[in-house]
Amino acid sequence: MTTGLWSALAGARIIDLAQPLDAGIPVSPNHPGYKMALQRRHGDHVRADGGSAANEMLLLGGHTSTHVDALCHVSHAGCLYGGVDAAVAQTGGKFRALGVETIPITIGRGVLLDVARLRGVDVMAPGEAVTADDLAGAADTQGVAVGDGDVVLVRTGWAAHWKSADVFLGQRDGAPGPDEGAARWLADRNIRMTGAETTAYEHIPAGRGHALLPVHRILLVERGIHIIEMLDLTELAASETWEFLFVLAPLKLIGATGSPVRPFAVVPR
Repeated sequence: MTTGLWSALAGARIIDLAQPLDAGIPVSPNHPGYKMALQRRHGDHVRADGGSAANEMLLLGGHTSTHVDALCHVSHAGCLYGGVDAAVAQTGGKFRALGVETIPITIGRGVLLDVARLRGVDVMAPGEAVTADDLAGAADTQGVAVGDGDVVLVRTGWAAHWKSADVFLGQRDGAPGPDEGAARWLADRNIRMTGAETTAYEHIPAGRGHALLPVHRILLVERGIHIIEMLDLTELAASETWEFLFVLAPLKLIGATGSPVRPFAVVPR
């Protein structure tokens, strides 16, 4: 690594964009939750020299806490992205095509569009849509442009409800998120990925739950754009850093539809 790159990194600040994995966190009703149990405790087995080790067993779905969606996660009319036959691809207990292991490590330009800030609120209201005009307005107000290969993070402030699972999940009152127009606005700019703070990267009206997920169809099936959900954008927004180096690496879960991730933003100090 060059001296110049080391110097640049030494002057950088890393902002964690992930929510924690712990008992009681909000989990979509469509996905398995999270459990951790100590499988071996200190003292269960003591080695001859007095040493002891502990370890745990994890039970969780690929879409638990902060996670990225693989392109095999959603189908439409029986097809995945690129016309791949979903029924054929999913035979054998895992996906033969478009699994999460095909998502490359992402290191590139990130853009935060703070729609809550644009609206003049800390947290958008339940069931409120983020529109294409909102995204364009946030970009204009913040002085940033969205372009080829960007990772665009959309802030609604919803991370503030993380510790109130009923509110966060939005099954009764809904949750704010991008509508179909916003999804197409992003896709037309040839972005690489997009993410938000909610359980589903969607506009969820009150009482609808996850009955329909048109934004997933547009991004994953029609345009091949990966989705990151359950982000924590609080610290990044507070820094007022709208452009940054974004880093994300999914686990190599062969044939899986999603993976928990710990993305982060690298910003100047």
